[in-house]
Amino acid sequence: MLRELRIRNLGVITEATLPFAGGMTALTGETGAGKTMVTSGLGLLLGERADAGVVRHGADRAVVEGRFTGADQATVESMGGEFDDDELLVARQVSANGRSRAFIGGAQNTVAALSALTGELATIHGQSEQLRLGSTERQRDVLDRSCGERHILALARHRELYHRRAALTAELDDLVTRSQERAREADLLRLGLDEIAAVDPQPGEDAILATEAARLTSLDELLTLSEQASVLLSGSDDPGSDDPGAIGLVGLARRSISALADLDDTATGLRGRVVDLGHQLNDLAADIASYRADLDADPARLDQVLQRRADLAGLSRKYGSTIEEVLAWAQQSAQRLGDLEGSDDRIDALRAGIAELTAQLDDSAVAITAQRREGADRLAAAVHDELGALAMKHARVQFALTPLDHVGPHGAEQVQLLFAANAGSPPAPLAKVASGGELSRVRLAIEVVLAGDASGHTFVFDEVDAGIGGAVALEVGRRLARLAQHAQVLVVTHLAQVAAFADQQFVVHKQSHGDVTSSDVSEVTGTEREAELARMMGGIDHARSARQHARELLDTAQSSIVARS
Repeated sequence: MLRELRIRNLGVITEATLPFAGGMTALTGETGAGKTMVTSGLGLLLGERADAGVVRHGADRAVVEGRFTGADQATVESMGGEFDDDELLVARQVSANGRSRAFIGGAQNTVAALSALTGELATIHGQSEQLRLGSTERQRDVLDRSCGERHILALARHRELYHRRAALTAELDDLVTRSQERAREADLLRLGLDEIAAVDPQPGEDAILATEAARLTSLDELLTLSEQASVLLSGSDDPGSDDPGAIGLVGLARRSISALADLDDTATGLRGRVVDLGHQLNDLAADIASYRADLDADPARLDQVLQRRADLAGLSRKYGSTIEEVLAWAQQSAQRLGDLEGSDDRIDALRAGIAELTAQLDDSAVAITAQRREGADRLAAAVHDELGALAMKHARVQFALTPLDHVGPHGAEQVQLLFAANAGSPPAPLAKVASGGELSRVRLAIEVVLAGDASGHTFVFDEVDAGIGGAVALEVGRRLARLAQHAQVLVVTHLAQVAAFADQQFVVHKQSHGDVTSSDVSEVTGTEREAELARMMGGIDHARSARQHARELLDTAQSSIVARS
C-alpha cells in the first residue's frame, strides 16, 4: 500500500506531498492543472521510462519518492535496502540531461530492480494498461488470475516441466547435430592413444635414457679415465713397474706410523687413522674396478637407447614437452574418448527423459485447460454482471481457448478475450471492437470481480471515466469504492460523480505568475470538498445551489458505501 508520495520539480509541480490512507482517494483539478503529473510520478516509481522532458523548466532534476508498506523483506534486503519503521522508501531521480537513478530503501539500484519490486505493490490502469488488456498475453494472465492459487501453482509446475524438457531437447539436438564432429574427434584421440600405447613410455624414462646415452657415447673416455684412476690407486699391473700406487704408499706409511706408535703412545691415534685410510682406498679401488667392468662396450645397446629416445621425442613433439605431459594427455584423452563413445547411451537417455517429460506436460496441459474453461465461464458471467451495472447491460465477454499446435510454457491453448457491446453483435477480439471508454469499463469490471485477490495492492486508475457521465459515472464511482474495500484505489477523475465516492480527495491547483506556471496539491475536506465537487459539476463553486447539489451527491455516495460495506 502507498502511504505517501512526494514530488519535486516534476512537470508543472514544484513540490507536493500526498499522504494516502487506505480505501479510495480521488485526485481532481482543472484541465491542464497537472493531475497527470501525479500518475506520471507514480509511473516513475513503477519503473516507467523517463526523459529530460519531465523535469520542471529551470530545475536540475526531478525527484519522486514513495513510501510503501507490504514489500517483501527478503527481496528488499537482497537489493541492499532497509525498511524505515515497516515502511519502504523508494525514489526515482531524473536529471535535466535525461539521466535516471533509482533507490530502494536508501540503496541505489537499477530501474529494472525497482520495477520488479514496486510492480508487486501497485498497478497503474491508464491508457497504456487498457492497450495491454488488448493483448492475448494479458488476457491469459487475467483468466489465470481468476482461476485461483492452485491453478497458479499448477502453471508454475507446468513451466518448470517445459523448461526442463527444453534443456534436454537442446542437449539432444547438440549431440545429434555434432555426431560427425564427435566421430572425427574420437578417431583422432584413438590414433594418439594407440601411438602412445605402442611406445609405452614410463614416467621419468626420458631423463634416465638421456643419462645412459651420454654414458654410452663417452665410453672410450670413461674407460681411459677409470683405468688411470685404478692405476693411481692400486699401482700398475706391469711386472716391470715399481709404482706401488696410492694403496701401496699408504701401506708403507702405515708401517712407519705403527713403528712410531710403538715408540710413542701419543701417536696411537695416527696409526688408527692411517689404517682407516687404507681401508677407504681399498674400497674405492674396488668400486672403480666394478664401475670399469660395467663399461664394457655394447654398440647394440647404444643403438637401442638412441632409438628409444627418438620414439619418446616423437611423442613429446605431439602430445607434451615431457613424458609426464604425454602421459597426462593420454589420461585426459582416454576420459574424453569414453565420454564421446558414451554419447549414444546419453542420446538414448535424453530421448527417454524427453518422452517422460512430454507425457507429464500433456497431462499438465489437459488439467490447465480444464481449469481455464471452468474459470472462463465463471469470470465472464461475473464481468457481465458488472458491465450491466456500468450501463453496458447488453455487453458480453467470453474467453476463447484456441488449441496450439504444440504445448507451450503457458499451456496448450491461446487465450483471447472476446467482446460484444450490443445484443446480436458477434463477439470479436476486445482490442479490435471496444472503444476507449468500453475498454476502461471492462478493465474496471475485471478488477472489481478479482478484487478479493488484491488485498493490500494499490490500483491507480487514470481515464477510467473517459466518455461517460451521469448515472454511469455514479456506477463507476460505486465500483471503485467497492474495489477499495479490498485494496487501495487512487483515481484521477474529472467527474464529481466518481470523486464523491472517495474516502479522501486531493485537488491539483494551477497558479500563474507572469511567465511561470506551477501547480500544487492539497487535500480538501468539508466545505472545501463540497466547493470542488460543485466546480466539477459545472456549477459555480460558491453558489448556494451548486454547493447544495454537491453536498447531496457526497451524502448519497458515502451512504451508498456504508450500505454496501
